[in-house]
Amino acid sequence: MMNRFFTPVILFCYLATSLQAAEVILDGQTFTVPDGMTVERVAGSPLVDRPIHADFDERGRLYVLDSSGSSARGPEQLEEKSHRIRQLTDTDNDGVFDKSTVYADKFMFPEGACWHDGSLYVAAPPEIWKLTDMDDDGIADKREVWFDGKTLTGCANDLHGPYLGPDGYLYWAKGAFAEQDHELINGDSLNTRAAHLFRRHPAGGPLGNVMTGGMDNPVEIVFTPGGERIFTTTFLEHPQEGKRDGLIHAVYGGVYGKDHGVLNGTPRTGDLMPALVHQGASAPCGLARLESAQLGKSYANNVFSCSFNKHRVFRHQIGNDGGMLTSVNSEFLVSDSPDFHPTDVFEDADGSVLVINTGGWYKICCPTSQFYRPEVLGAIYRVRKVGSHAVTDPRGVTIEWNGLPAQRLVTMLGDQRFAVRNRARKILGEMGPPSVNPLMVGLSKIDNAEHRLQIVWALCQNQTEG
Repeated sequence: MMNRFFTPVILFCYLATSLQAAEVILDGQTFTVPDGMTVERVAGSPLVDRPIHADFDERGRLYVLDSSGSSARGPEQLEEKSHRIRQLTDTDNDGVFDKSTVYADKFMFPEGACWHDGSLYVAAPPEIWKLTDMDDDGIADKREVWFDGKTLTGCANDLHGPYLGPDGYLYWAKGAFAEQDHELINGDSLNTRAAHLFRRHPAGGPLGNVMTGGMDNPVEIVFTPGGERIFTTTFLEHPQEGKRDGLIHAVYGGVYGKDHGVLNGTPRTGDLMPALVHQGASAPCGLARLESAQLGKSYANNVFSCSFNKHRVFRHQIGNDGGMLTSVNSEFLVSDSPDFHPTDVFEDADGSVLVINTGGWYKICCPTSQFYRPEVLGAIYRVRKVGSHAVTDPRGVTIEWNGLPAQRLVTMLGDQRFAVRNRARKILGEMGPPSVNPLMVGLSKIDNAEHRLQIVWALCQNQTEG
């Protein structure tokens, strides 16, 4: 359903998409996707029942937050600890998962998953957990609290994340207007009830305060190639004229809506910063930025957002106007089922797109989702372009990564496979001093702008001092 606040240009984009669309009937519903694309189911019950959010490791195993179906209030969920995290594996490499292991059970309501450096980081308010499988049996036998926000409200929207930034830091979102105290990177102390995006090095330490806002529930964060932050949120404005939820370009240090008492005393130089995209009562959640062009050249670096309430995934073609990001919006995937509630979208290493439908269980503090149907299970779907995605060794699993020289890794920063680029960047960042000179030499000799940008991010991740 389109909202009246869309401009004629955006309305045209939506109509153009619908006129060049393909329909796929699957699981009792009709999916509408752009012409030339198709949808297939890659996981569902009994492998996973009510998926919420997921992330891949370097080997292509998928870690999925799996809800028990409980929609109890936050403190009750903390007592119940009824949710679990599953590790899904595609053992025959046909693109469909066929093996499921309970990676971690007895979990508080999980609200974000990020695989980094051999561990899975999961927000489960009031904490972010670091889960590690020490003996590679598919079960996390080491559980550590990586961050403790010390607040848990009834809606349990105190934490979402974390998400790995290109600078090597973990980012997460604070909502709920609960009062928190933090030590910041710049040496200041922060006492706040506002919403925030925070960042912190995986090794720990003080926090960076990226954004301050009066919104209720910031959820997922993605990063443009240059590191600009985009996030989804509810109630970025008081509901009026078709506006409520949407996407925000989080300028570092910016202060955003809605206008709320929690912002009193927050320094700012003018009006509240504007939204990037307005979506009405959409309940936007999962977010992804495509790192390949496998869906087509025009899709490279596009952002996709999930709309829980509108049963669809939106496409955002991000531009720039005088330093502020712009977005041309259209529909990417639409379901005709009222029980289709997408909560996460992310790119696989071959450039196909996975979409998580959580099912009918969720209604916690959601004024437009009061039909509690936990018996309606969810599933994970793959959207791919017909005739595309023929990528050889998309994750670089056949590469002998151990002992690769820095010069070779610098070259790999220009690889067409984004999973290979990202892994090479991480290793170079961890090398410390031995990687600095090869990176600087590459920066001086390589002309390709995208390759040079990867070198800059590898230098940012390098912890060498001096």
